[in-house]
Amino acid sequence: MRLDVVTIFPEYLDPLDVSLVGKARARGRLDVHVHDLRRWTYDRHHTVDDTPYGGGPGMVMKTEPWGDALDEVTAAGYEAGAHGPVLVVPTPSGRPFTQELAVELSQRPWLIFTPARYEGIDRRVTDEYATRMPVYEVSIGDYVLAGGEAAVLVITEAVARLLPGVLGNAESHRDDSFAPGAMANLLEGPVYTKPPVWRGHGIPDVLLSGHHGKIARWRRDEALRRTALHRPDLIERCDPAAFDKKDRETLSILGWAPEPGGRFWRRPQAVGD
Repeated sequence: MRLDVVTIFPEYLDPLDVSLVGKARARGRLDVHVHDLRRWTYDRHHTVDDTPYGGGPGMVMKTEPWGDALDEVTAAGYEAGAHGPVLVVPTPSGRPFTQELAVELSQRPWLIFTPARYEGIDRRVTDEYATRMPVYEVSIGDYVLAGGEAAVLVITEAVARLLPGVLGNAESHRDDSFAPGAMANLLEGPVYTKPPVWRGHGIPDVLLSGHHGKIARWRRDEALRRTALHRPDLIERCDPAAFDKKDRETLSILGWAPEPGGRFWRRPQAVGD
Protein backbone atom coordinates (compact mmCIF):
# COMPACT_ATOMS: atom_id res chain seq x y z
CA MET A 1 0.00 0.00 0.00
CA ARG A 2 1.14 3.54 -0.79
CA LEU A 3 0.15 6.25 1.65
CA ASP A 4 0.52 10.01 1.05
CA VAL A 5 -0.22 12.66 3.67
CA VAL A 6 -0.37 16.37 2.84
CA THR A 7 -0.19 18.54 5.97
CA ILE A 8 1.11 21.83 7.31
CA PHE A 9 2.65 19.93 10.24
CA PRO A 10 4.78 17.10 8.76
CA GLU A 11 6.42 16.51 12.14
CA TYR A 12 3.05 15.46 13.54
CA LEU A 13 3.34 12.32 11.41
CA ASP A 14 6.65 11.20 12.96
CA PRO A 15 4.88 8.36 14.85
CA LEU A 16 4.44 6.67 11.47
CA ASP A 17 8.08 5.58 11.91
CA VAL A 18 7.45 3.56 15.08
CA SER A 19 5.56 0.48 16.28
CA LEU A 20 3.63 -1.68 13.82
CA VAL A 21 3.39 1.05 11.19
CA GLY A 22 7.14 1.65 11.34
CA LYS A 23 7.78 -2.08 11.00
CA ALA A 24 5.37 -2.26 8.05
CA ARG A 25 7.34 0.52 6.37
CA ALA A 26 10.66 -1.21 7.09
CA ARG A 27 9.35 -4.45 5.58
CA GLY A 28 8.07 -2.69 2.47
CA ARG A 29 4.41 -3.38 3.26
CA LEU A 30 3.62 0.32 3.54
CA ASP A 31 5.17 3.06 1.39
CA VAL A 32 4.61 6.34 3.27
CA HIS A 33 5.19 9.86 1.88
CA VAL A 34 4.55 12.94 4.03
CA HIS A 35 4.32 16.29 2.21
CA ASP A 36 4.42 19.85 3.57
CA LEU A 37 1.48 21.76 2.09
CA ARG A 38 3.40 25.03 2.37
CA ARG A 39 5.66 23.83 -0.47
CA TRP A 40 2.78 24.72 -2.76
CA THR A 41 2.38 28.32 -1.55
CA TYR A 42 3.88 31.19 -3.50
CA ASP A 43 3.87 34.18 -1.18
CA ARG A 44 6.55 35.03 1.35
CA HIS A 45 4.26 34.18 4.28
CA HIS A 46 3.40 30.71 2.87
CA THR A 47 -0.30 31.43 3.34
CA VAL A 48 -2.62 28.43 3.30
CA ASP A 49 -5.82 29.99 4.63
CA ASP A 50 -8.15 32.95 4.18
CA THR A 51 -11.37 34.38 5.65
CA PRO A 52 -14.60 32.49 4.90
CA TYR A 53 -17.12 33.72 2.36
CA GLY A 54 -20.31 34.68 4.16
CA GLY A 55 -18.44 35.84 7.23
CA GLY A 56 -18.09 34.12 10.56
CA PRO A 57 -15.22 33.14 12.84
CA GLY A 58 -12.19 31.12 11.86
CA MET A 59 -10.27 30.68 8.63
CA VAL A 60 -10.67 28.33 5.68
CA MET A 61 -7.85 26.50 3.91
CA LYS A 62 -7.35 27.78 0.37
CA THR A 63 -7.99 25.91 -2.86
CA GLU A 64 -4.76 26.76 -4.69
CA PRO A 65 -2.20 25.11 -2.38
CA TRP A 66 -4.33 22.01 -1.97
CA GLY A 67 -5.05 21.70 -5.67
CA ASP A 68 -1.41 22.08 -6.68
CA ALA A 69 -0.26 19.72 -3.94
CA LEU A 70 -2.74 16.98 -4.79
CA ASP A 71 -2.02 17.26 -8.50
CA GLU A 72 1.72 16.81 -7.91
CA VAL A 73 1.34 14.08 -5.30
CA THR A 74 -1.00 12.12 -7.54
CA ALA A 75 1.29 12.49 -10.56
CA ALA A 76 4.31 11.35 -8.51
CA GLY A 77 2.42 8.32 -7.29
CA TYR A 78 1.43 7.31 -10.79
CA GLU A 79 5.01 7.77 -11.98
CA ALA A 80 6.16 5.46 -9.18
CA GLY A 81 3.75 2.78 -10.36
CA ALA A 82 0.95 3.29 -7.84
CA HIS A 83 -2.65 2.92 -9.00
CA GLY A 84 -6.20 3.18 -7.70
CA PRO A 85 -5.83 6.23 -5.42
CA VAL A 86 -8.54 7.22 -2.99
CA LEU A 87 -8.74 10.50 -1.10
CA VAL A 88 -9.30 10.22 2.66
CA VAL A 89 -10.53 13.46 4.22
CA PRO A 90 -10.54 13.41 8.05
CA THR A 91 -13.45 15.55 9.22
CA PRO A 92 -15.93 15.47 12.14
CA SER A 93 -18.69 15.81 9.53
CA GLY A 94 -17.69 12.57 7.77
CA ARG A 95 -18.93 9.00 8.09
CA PRO A 96 -17.90 7.22 11.30
CA PHE A 97 -14.63 5.34 11.13
CA THR A 98 -15.36 1.72 12.01
CA GLN A 99 -13.52 -1.59 11.83
CA GLU A 100 -15.58 -2.37 8.76
CA LEU A 101 -14.32 0.78 7.08
CA ALA A 102 -10.75 -0.01 8.17
CA VAL A 103 -11.06 -3.37 6.39
CA GLU A 104 -12.40 -1.63 3.29
CA LEU A 105 -9.54 0.87 3.21
CA SER A 106 -6.97 -1.89 3.82
CA GLN A 107 -7.99 -3.36 0.47
CA ARG A 108 -7.16 -0.15 -1.37
CA PRO A 109 -3.67 0.11 -2.87
CA TRP A 110 -3.18 3.84 -2.38
CA LEU A 111 -4.54 6.27 0.24
CA ILE A 112 -4.04 10.04 0.05
CA PHE A 113 -4.85 11.90 3.30
CA THR A 114 -5.77 15.58 3.55
CA PRO A 115 -5.72 16.51 7.26
CA ALA A 116 -7.09 20.03 7.56
CA ARG A 117 -6.68 22.79 10.10
CA TYR A 118 -8.79 25.83 11.01
CA GLU A 119 -12.39 25.51 9.78
CA GLY A 120 -11.45 22.98 7.13
CA ILE A 121 -10.63 22.97 3.41
CA ASP A 122 -12.59 24.92 0.80
CA ARG A 123 -15.30 22.46 -0.29
CA ARG A 124 -14.41 22.84 -3.95
CA VAL A 125 -11.22 20.85 -3.39
CA THR A 126 -13.13 17.76 -2.29
CA ASP A 127 -15.65 18.22 -5.07
CA GLU A 128 -12.88 18.53 -7.68
CA TYR A 129 -11.06 15.36 -6.66
CA ALA A 130 -14.28 13.42 -6.31
CA THR A 131 -14.42 13.63 -10.12
CA ARG A 132 -11.04 11.88 -10.33
CA MET A 133 -11.05 9.29 -7.54
CA PRO A 134 -13.20 7.89 -4.73
CA VAL A 135 -13.38 10.22 -1.72
CA TYR A 136 -13.86 9.02 1.85
CA GLU A 137 -14.86 11.73 4.32
CA VAL A 138 -14.15 10.07 7.66
CA SER A 139 -14.78 10.98 11.30
CA ILE A 140 -12.96 9.20 14.15
CA GLY A 141 -15.49 10.40 16.74
CA ASP A 142 -18.10 12.90 17.79
CA TYR A 143 -15.66 15.61 18.83
CA VAL A 144 -13.48 18.25 17.17
CA LEU A 145 -9.67 18.28 17.14
CA ALA A 146 -7.32 21.14 16.32
CA GLY A 147 -6.43 19.34 13.10
CA GLY A 148 -6.78 16.11 11.19
CA GLU A 149 -3.28 14.72 11.72
CA ALA A 150 -4.24 12.73 14.82
CA ALA A 151 -7.07 11.18 12.80
CA VAL A 152 -4.57 10.19 10.10
CA LEU A 153 -2.49 8.36 12.72
CA VAL A 154 -5.58 6.57 14.05
CA ILE A 155 -6.82 5.52 10.62
CA THR A 156 -3.36 4.48 9.41
CA GLU A 157 -2.70 2.26 12.43
CA ALA A 158 -6.11 0.61 12.18
CA VAL A 159 -5.61 -0.04 8.46
CA ALA A 160 -1.91 -1.01 8.52
CA ARG A 161 -2.38 -3.80 11.06
CA LEU A 162 -4.78 -5.48 8.62
CA LEU A 163 -2.21 -5.63 5.81
CA PRO A 164 -0.69 -9.06 5.10
CA GLY A 165 2.55 -9.64 6.97
CA VAL A 166 2.19 -6.73 9.42
CA LEU A 167 0.97 -8.60 12.52
CA GLY A 168 3.16 -11.37 13.89
CA ASN A 169 0.10 -13.65 13.97
CA ALA A 170 -2.17 -13.18 10.98
CA GLU A 171 -5.12 -14.47 13.02
CA SER A 172 -4.73 -11.82 15.75
CA HIS A 173 -7.23 -9.34 14.38
CA ARG A 174 -10.02 -11.85 13.77
CA ASP A 175 -11.18 -11.78 17.40
CA ASP A 176 -10.82 -8.01 17.78
CA SER A 177 -13.71 -5.84 18.87
CA PHE A 178 -15.91 -5.13 15.84
CA ALA A 179 -14.03 -7.59 13.61
CA PRO A 180 -16.18 -8.78 10.70
CA GLY A 181 -17.78 -12.14 11.38
CA ALA A 182 -18.62 -13.43 14.84
CA MET A 183 -17.33 -10.27 16.56
CA ALA A 184 -19.19 -7.79 14.37
CA ASN A 185 -20.97 -5.28 16.66
CA LEU A 186 -19.37 -6.80 19.78
CA LEU A 187 -16.60 -5.68 22.12
CA GLU A 188 -13.83 -8.10 22.97
CA GLY A 189 -13.99 -9.46 26.51
CA PRO A 190 -11.23 -9.42 29.17
CA VAL A 191 -7.89 -11.16 28.56
CA TYR A 192 -5.35 -12.68 30.97
CA THR A 193 -1.75 -13.93 31.00
CA LYS A 194 0.77 -15.35 33.48
CA PRO A 195 1.07 -15.51 36.47
CA PRO A 196 -2.16 -17.32 37.38
CA VAL A 197 -2.44 -15.34 40.64
CA TRP A 198 -1.38 -11.72 40.99
CA ARG A 199 -1.88 -9.71 44.23
CA GLY A 200 -4.58 -12.11 45.29
CA HIS A 201 -6.41 -11.92 41.95
CA GLY A 202 -6.85 -15.17 40.06
CA ILE A 203 -8.15 -15.86 36.57
CA PRO A 204 -11.36 -17.67 35.54
CA ASP A 205 -10.97 -21.43 36.00
CA VAL A 206 -12.29 -22.12 32.51
CA LEU A 207 -9.16 -20.58 30.99
CA LEU A 208 -7.06 -23.26 32.72
CA SER A 209 -9.36 -26.11 31.75
CA GLY A 210 -7.87 -26.82 28.33
CA HIS A 211 -11.42 -27.29 27.02
CA HIS A 212 -11.43 -25.21 23.84
CA GLY A 213 -15.19 -25.33 23.39
CA LYS A 214 -15.88 -24.06 26.92
CA ILE A 215 -13.19 -21.38 26.57
CA ALA A 216 -14.70 -20.18 23.30
CA ARG A 217 -18.16 -20.04 24.92
CA TRP A 218 -16.79 -18.12 27.93
CA ARG A 219 -15.11 -15.59 25.64
CA ARG A 220 -18.30 -15.16 23.66
CA ASP A 221 -20.36 -14.65 26.83
CA GLU A 222 -17.86 -12.10 28.14
CA ALA A 223 -18.01 -10.22 24.84
CA LEU A 224 -21.80 -10.08 25.12
CA ARG A 225 -21.61 -8.90 28.75
CA ARG A 226 -19.07 -6.17 28.02
CA THR A 227 -21.00 -4.96 24.99
CA ALA A 228 -24.29 -4.89 26.93
CA LEU A 229 -22.62 -2.87 29.69
CA HIS A 230 -20.55 -0.38 27.68
CA ARG A 231 -22.22 -0.25 24.27
CA PRO A 232 -25.88 -1.28 24.53
CA ASP A 233 -26.51 0.63 21.31
CA LEU A 234 -24.58 -2.06 19.44
CA ILE A 235 -26.89 -4.81 20.67
CA GLU A 236 -29.96 -2.69 20.02
CA ARG A 237 -29.15 -2.51 16.33
CA CYS A 238 -28.08 -6.15 15.93
CA ASP A 239 -30.15 -8.60 13.95
CA PRO A 240 -31.39 -11.18 16.51
CA ALA A 241 -30.73 -13.88 13.91
CA ALA A 242 -27.00 -13.25 14.41
CA PHE A 243 -27.21 -14.79 17.91
CA ASP A 244 -27.38 -18.51 18.59
CA LYS A 245 -29.33 -20.20 21.38
CA LYS A 246 -26.54 -19.78 23.96
CA ASP A 247 -26.12 -16.11 23.00
CA ARG A 248 -29.82 -15.58 23.59
CA GLU A 249 -29.63 -17.25 26.99
CA THR A 250 -26.76 -14.98 28.02
CA LEU A 251 -28.53 -11.89 26.71
CA SER A 252 -31.71 -12.93 28.53
CA ILE A 253 -29.78 -13.12 31.82
CA LEU A 254 -28.48 -9.63 31.07
CA GLY A 255 -32.03 -8.37 30.56
CA TRP A 256 -32.34 -8.40 26.79
CA ALA A 257 -35.01 -9.93 24.58
CA PRO A 258 -35.88 -9.57 20.88
CA GLU A 259 -39.00 -7.85 19.70
CA PRO A 260 -41.17 -10.14 17.56
CA GLY A 261 -39.69 -9.84 14.10
CA GLY A 262 -37.51 -6.92 15.17
CA ARG A 263 -34.35 -5.86 16.97
CA PHE A 264 -33.34 -6.54 20.54
CA TRP A 265 -34.77 -4.41 23.29
CA ARG A 266 -33.81 -4.20 26.94
CA ARG A 267 -36.31 -4.74 29.71
CA PRO A 268 -36.53 -2.12 32.50
CA GLN A 269 -34.11 -2.71 35.38
CA ALA A 270 -32.01 -5.11 33.37
CA VAL A 271 -29.03 -6.69 35.08
CA GLY A 272 -26.20 -4.17 35.25
CA ASP A 273 -28.48 -1.11 34.99
